[in-house]
Amino acid sequence: MTLPSRRLVLASCAAALCFAGSSSVWESNTYSDFLKGRFHGVSLTRDGRLTLAPRLETAAETGEAGVWSLVTAADGAVYFSTGHRGRVYRWKAGEKPAMLWSAPQPEVFALALDSRGVLFAGSSPDGKIYKIENGKAAEFFDPGEKYIWALAAAPDGTLFAATGQNGRIWRVSSGGQGEIWYETGQTHVTSLAFDAKGRLLAGTEPNGILYRIEGKNRAFVLYDSSLPEIRAIVPAADGSVYIAAMGGAYARRQAQAASTAALQQGAGIVTTSITVSADADAAQRGIDLQPKPEPPRPAAAAPETPPPAPSIDLSAEKSALYRIHPDNLVEPLWSSKEENVYDLVVRGPDLYFSTDSNGRIYRLSPDLKAALLVETREGETTRLAEAAGSLFAATSNQGKLYRLNGAAAQTGTYESPVHDAGNTARWGRLEWRGEIHSGKLSFQTRSGNSARPDATWSEWSEPVSDPARNAVSSPNARFIQWRVEITPGNGPAPVIDSVAVSYQPQNGRPVVRSIQVTPQWAAAQAKPAAPAQPASVAYSITVTDTGDAGHSTSSGTPTQTVSRSGMQQLYFSWQADDPDGDTLIYSLHYRAEDEREWKLLKADIRENTFQQEAEVFADGRYFFRVTASDRLANSPQAARESDLVSPPVLIDQTPPRVRILEPRRQGQEWVLEIRAEDAASPIRRAEYSVNGGPWTGLEASDGITDGREEAFSLRLPAEAGERSVVVRALDAAGNPGLARVVLR
Repeated sequence: MTLPSRRLVLASCAAALCFAGSSSVWESNTYSDFLKGRFHGVSLTRDGRLTLAPRLETAAETGEAGVWSLVTAADGAVYFSTGHRGRVYRWKAGEKPAMLWSAPQPEVFALALDSRGVLFAGSSPDGKIYKIENGKAAEFFDPGEKYIWALAAAPDGTLFAATGQNGRIWRVSSGGQGEIWYETGQTHVTSLAFDAKGRLLAGTEPNGILYRIEGKNRAFVLYDSSLPEIRAIVPAADGSVYIAAMGGAYARRQAQAASTAALQQGAGIVTTSITVSADADAAQRGIDLQPKPEPPRPAAAAPETPPPAPSIDLSAEKSALYRIHPDNLVEPLWSSKEENVYDLVVRGPDLYFSTDSNGRIYRLSPDLKAALLVETREGETTRLAEAAGSLFAATSNQGKLYRLNGAAAQTGTYESPVHDAGNTARWGRLEWRGEIHSGKLSFQTRSGNSARPDATWSEWSEPVSDPARNAVSSPNARFIQWRVEITPGNGPAPVIDSVAVSYQPQNGRPVVRSIQVTPQWAAAQAKPAAPAQPASVAYSITVTDTGDAGHSTSSGTPTQTVSRSGMQQLYFSWQADDPDGDTLIYSLHYRAEDEREWKLLKADIRENTFQQEAEVFADGRYFFRVTASDRLANSPQAARESDLVSPPVLIDQTPPRVRILEPRRQGQEWVLEIRAEDAASPIRRAEYSVNGGPWTGLEASDGITDGREEAFSLRLPAEAGERSVVVRALDAAGNPGLARVVLR
């Protein structure tokens, strides 16, 4: 049946918490939505539906760090090699996995089978190529290279080896005689394969170049990738070539790990326990492949530091898949900025590839739509191979071999990503849509207040399978997660199309960030065509909710001053925000410094600005308070508000009173005694002008101009004729007071 979606209905607000007036819904219903979760026995189809995955069987558990190479034989046998103990294993249906050989070096990065079924293995670092045949291993060729990354056997028995750190390709005859076949000029040759015409292909690092080797010292560049490393090459029967390119410089990381492992091995340090699922004695029975004890080696040298990798644009893809057509045209197939792609195989019309995101395996259809087939839940799925109708996957971090034989999993679990409600939330209902022809779906939730689920989170809730009883029982919290178990029945397994969780976040309190009070003309001067600010305002300030203020030449909280000169309005502006994005409404109050109660200046202001006639305020110091409320978006019980009070604002609309006492004559000079007084603010500057000339500053009698009453003295030479002397004093608000005297 198909489960219909429902309208989400939420319970009323609890008394202990104030929740926002409208509910929210977190819905997962697309491929990208579901891809962020974790899969265990569950697949994600190309059209974004969750269903049971193919059954993932554990074929072998090595207990080692990782499986580096994987090859399959015509009889269905699978050979794989590991690190950091450099071992080679064999798996075959109906038999226990058997360890064939342990290399003298810690890593075996490369395996190859020739047409006769002879197995070759390349060890690293400072390794050699070994030939494993008829139950015995023998040194086959020593290229004298640091790393052997890949091996490829031609039909005529010739073996090619990809090496580093010199970026060479070696050709080794069936008799074990080797020569340098091509020098790429790169640091590492990371992959080898033969195309449909038997020509050798080679991928490199750090410039991500794919070569077609056409003969000794002759090559053609098929593709120069923007990514540093060509990780895998797979030819197709139609002449096409598929390649996997990655930006993680995997070869460099493996090289560093191999050098470290070699140091530890030389010092006798064991870092990994081996727990092969096969019986060790049975695995070795009749196989004479263990190396003989070697004399003590000298202390190993420090591992080489690989050359620096080229710079990579972090906004570009992390990995990509390409198809190179027989006419050499390159077609991008898939790319990712989050996952590294490690290997790929072609099965019929589809392309299968593996990544490092929980060891995922994807299937890419001919129309280039990807489906997440299965997660191995290991760190990386390093290699893929096909044998006897099954797909085999090798992993690292835990070196395991998995098998997918096409049968569906018996049960599967999908775990969603964590959702952040932004604040403490009350959970509503969990609803889903999908198809259940047989079997069942069981949903659970858990919640917590840390971004990552940990011991502080709630336990998973009881499973819910009935769509009619789907209220979320997890406790109120900021974060939530759901998971579903898919259990098949006798018919097709259930399929999930979408899952939605409704919730009501706690209503966050709005915040008033800043208040600014300026004369109307000072606000207008911010506009492009406004005139320059006149001298009638000493300075303006912006105060924030942290108590910080704008620039001031004095310490402490400055007092803003507002003068009468040139303006009739006060302009108020403020900044406020709401954590929930609610629409805010404001009220503006004021009180004088000597008053106790706030007076409402304006209520229900919907903008964050307001203008007021300045004349309604007498001279003095005032405080202004802005209150922000989110009541327009919330119920009266849930609405919240906050306010911010400005520092004192000095309103001074009265200029100073300036008096010039009776001038007196002393010898050849006139002496003028000047008095300046202001009732509201201190005198800040005094100056004089003679006969309309430039202003010249006056010094206060006490040496500093800072009081509400100041005395000044002016001496002028006694000259013939008449002179007009004007004295100007300015208060802290910039209001000018003037006086004039005529000297004859």
